[in-house]
Amino acid sequence: MANAKQVMDFRPSKGISTSQSNEHLRRWTEKGWESALKIGNYDPTRERLNFEVVRGGKIRPVDKDHSIPQRMADLLRWRGIKDPNDGLAEPKYRTVVNFIFGGSRERMQELAFGSQAVNFDKGADNSAVVRKPDIEQWAKDVYTFVSGKYGEENIVAFIVHLDELNPHIHCTLLPIKDGKFAYKDIFAGKDKYEYSARMKQLHSDFAEVNSRWGMSRGASVSETGAKHRTTEEYRRHLSEECTNVEQQIGQHRKALSSLQTDIRLAERRVKGLTTMVENLRNEKAEKEAQIVAAERELAAHDGNAQELADRIARLQSELGGIEAKLADKNGKLQEADRQLAALKEDMDAIELRTEELRAEAYKYSGDVQSKVDTLLRDVLLEDMVSEYRDLSAQMDETARQLFDNSLLCSIAEQGQDVMHCATMLFLGMVDDATTFAETRGGGGGGKKSGWGRDDDEDNRAWARRCMRMARRMMRPATGKKPKR
Repeated sequence: MANAKQVMDFRPSKGISTSQSNEHLRRWTEKGWESALKIGNYDPTRERLNFEVVRGGKIRPVDKDHSIPQRMADLLRWRGIKDPNDGLAEPKYRTVVNFIFGGSRERMQELAFGSQAVNFDKGADNSAVVRKPDIEQWAKDVYTFVSGKYGEENIVAFIVHLDELNPHIHCTLLPIKDGKFAYKDIFAGKDKYEYSARMKQLHSDFAEVNSRWGMSRGASVSETGAKHRTTEEYRRHLSEECTNVEQQIGQHRKALSSLQTDIRLAERRVKGLTTMVENLRNEKAEKEAQIVAAERELAAHDGNAQELADRIARLQSELGGIEAKLADKNGKLQEADRQLAALKEDMDAIELRTEELRAEAYKYSGDVQSKVDTLLRDVLLEDMVSEYRDLSAQMDETARQLFDNSLLCSIAEQGQDVMHCATMLFLGMVDDATTFAETRGGGGGGKKSGWGRDDDEDNRAWARRCMRMARRMMRPATGKKPKR
């Protein structure tokens, strides 16, 4: 079939709801089916053709006895992995990735039903239609593709729907890597650029699977230019040359401000369309009630039959117009919902990267301050030692003895050796420090058994104690200063 295109929709979430699960499994009561048929294009006579692919690529009927949240909980329990959203008042971690796989409508219908005559009108009876092997094999190929990329053990549900207008797959996947939830590492990447590159590559990789089924990769949003304004601005902001982290954070703030404006507009559009849809549903219900009333009058021969027939025809025509408007507004509402979700995804990605940049800036400033502080201390010590040496040369023996056994005297005379010995002590290398001191003529320090860092001792106190011990260890074994 010429120009058949593949379809792949990707949507992360912070879990999967019971209503979503019921929709995927068609786990509806009679009233649930009635509600679904009012708002969706479902065919109960084709629902029996739905199937799922399970471990090992096996085909089986959809298991309605186990909901998808229950399957997810069982799988995590079996693998010994905790759901990070458990116990939270509001879920905050992306623990589920929902994929929809499909293709151009005619091609997917051909895979599912072959050349059979299928009536896709609402309320049609397709109980004689059978499922063709091609759709099962295509689903197996897609299952193998997902398993190879993300791990078969992470697939919670892989359900194929043939009871809608366009056959498709719903795949519920857990973003787990090395036994931990890792959505950002697996899908999002470090920033929006990496995320975009990964998604483009994913579409290209999926096209390799679909090439044997006569479907090609569709043009991406970036290739067609059909981008919403915020994404353009975001990429422009981040493509500008930034000389430091602070500038990058500033650019992200601009993008966030633009996103917030677009989100407000998108929310207004969703709200407006929701109101329109609700009004049209009310109009539809009113027209249907009027038609039912007129049909009852006609059946009871209550009134002029021709007038009643004309009224029914007019009402049905008006109802058809309302249904057309409702379908149009429903489509626009779904698109508006998708756009709003995409904008919020952009917001989440930029906010995440902004926080990362702030952390980098804080760490960078901390590192610089620490290095400067260390440098200044080194210079201060060198100046003190140099000054002591100059003054010591001018002192008489009595004055010089006042500094005997002091740290300043030890550093001035054996500075590098004392520092080296203290460093080994700080690192817990007591035997090495002792050997080093002895080879340099030292022998003091006294008993060292039990020497070590106290549990409640901080780095500064421990370093100070190591320095004092190193000074004693570097003294000559006789305890006397060598003659000058």
